[in-house]
Amino acid sequence: MVTLNVSELDQVDQFRRLQSILRDRWKTIELFDNSEADIVVIPSLSIDQCELRKIAGCEHYEERLLFSLMRLRNPRTRLIYITSMPLHPSIIDYYLQLLPGIPFSHARNRLLLLSTYDSSLQPLSQKILDRPRLLDRIQQALRLEKSFMICYNSTHLEAELSLKLNVPLYAAAPDLQIWGTKSGSRQIFAESKVPHPDGSVRVWNSQDLAAAACDLWERQPTLKRMVVKLNEGISGEGNALLDLSPIMNLAPGQATGEQRIAAISDRFSTLRFQAKQETWANFSGRITELGAIVEAFVEGEIKLSPSVQGRITPTGEVEILSTHDQILGGPDGQIYLGCRFPADESYRLPLQQLGLKVGRQLAEKGALERFGVDFIAVDQGDNNWDIQAIEINLRKGGTTHPFMTLKLLTNGRYDLSTGLFYSQQGRPKYYVATDNLQKDRYRGLLPNDLMDIIAHHRLHFDSGTETGTVFHLMGCLSQFGKLGLTSIGDSPQQAEDIYNKVVNVLDEETRSDNQNFPLFSDYTFPIAWDGYS
Repeated sequence: MVTLNVSELDQVDQFRRLQSILRDRWKTIELFDNSEADIVVIPSLSIDQCELRKIAGCEHYEERLLFSLMRLRNPRTRLIYITSMPLHPSIIDYYLQLLPGIPFSHARNRLLLLSTYDSSLQPLSQKILDRPRLLDRIQQALRLEKSFMICYNSTHLEAELSLKLNVPLYAAAPDLQIWGTKSGSRQIFAESKVPHPDGSVRVWNSQDLAAAACDLWERQPTLKRMVVKLNEGISGEGNALLDLSPIMNLAPGQATGEQRIAAISDRFSTLRFQAKQETWANFSGRITELGAIVEAFVEGEIKLSPSVQGRITPTGEVEILSTHDQILGGPDGQIYLGCRFPADESYRLPLQQLGLKVGRQLAEKGALERFGVDFIAVDQGDNNWDIQAIEINLRKGGTTHPFMTLKLLTNGRYDLSTGLFYSQQGRPKYYVATDNLQKDRYRGLLPNDLMDIIAHHRLHFDSGTETGTVFHLMGCLSQFGKLGLTSIGDSPQQAEDIYNKVVNVLDEETRSDNQNFPLFSDYTFPIAWDGYS
């Protein structure tokens, strides 16, 4: 294999030329999803590693793209899945046995699992690039004229990997990732005329942050709270809440701007951080590395956190895939824990329209594949909701794998006219999903132990009824007591009941006299969550 030695500009041009093959290869959405293909799955979390470490069990999050194995239900698809460390065989068997109508051996013969055998905290894509013999093995296994690569998020590492393998990457180009940051999201919302909270541009130090917060307060004198966000924070872990109530005597009209800036600067040391063990000393240092914005906190008695998920095809079509109500936790309801599908019927169709506006703006800039938009919806009464866009995820996110699990298992369809998903039998399907079912009592459970529990209590997904639970993040279980799951039902209540049954069974199977309790303290999932995305 020839190692490319080109300038950065030439590399961008080569990447885009290679990526353009996708447009020529797949003319329609239907052909793209069902064509004969070799798919290279790179589940690298190529994001700021300091931010990533805030998530318990982050080293196992490469497992979140294992829903891609269900693409093997197409007998003409071959798949290469690469991880930092080898996956437990029972986890692979679990996914392949979910495939309806495909013999296990047939699917397994079309799957190549590779590993770097490197558990260090650096992006998987970098580990692959550092191993030229592994690159050779991947390339030799591919039919290049039928291949494409998918990833969790796209950076210069994935672009370089795409070029070295000579395989087009189905994801937004690295130079477009700015539109998935906090400041970039705000610009897209403004350009697409999607309502969003008042806030600032990106700043690079605490002094400018205080000045930006002061300007925001002067534009919105009735503000009670603001949110400070690291520009590249993930899952809400890079957020902090600034409470203005102790300095209301310095509100606009009652003091000078200089006094307000000084008071806000003093308040930074009392920020309420969403990530555990975060401090102002560390957070302020991250601002100089990543940048930050300040944004008005959306207040409201009944407040939900919906999201819309879409994709942009190689031909430039914008497709809405799903809407969700997100389940948030943390000190102020800003950390993503899970979701339920679909979003509330009172606003799911307006969400779709807002998502289309954002998707079209992203498509104009050349973005490809997955995007998600997070919102805050505040009940104004009489079934009227004030919907504000919060941020864009220009990558696969927490709502990607549960929806794709449902779609690939049932081969059903999403109906834009209702915002519902229908199985091939015409039944609407619903689910509750989480990445964060975590209890200390679950620690020590091996993947095989989980399989025993699933089998004994019949917790598996039933392809006949198309209901039940699909598990993920099983590698997190033993060390972190953490598990992901998607519970699918024929009604919202059935999905919730299935979820609760799983939790009750796991609790019973790990019962002892001395337990610590989980992140989800109430598994009945109330109708409204007071959260901020």
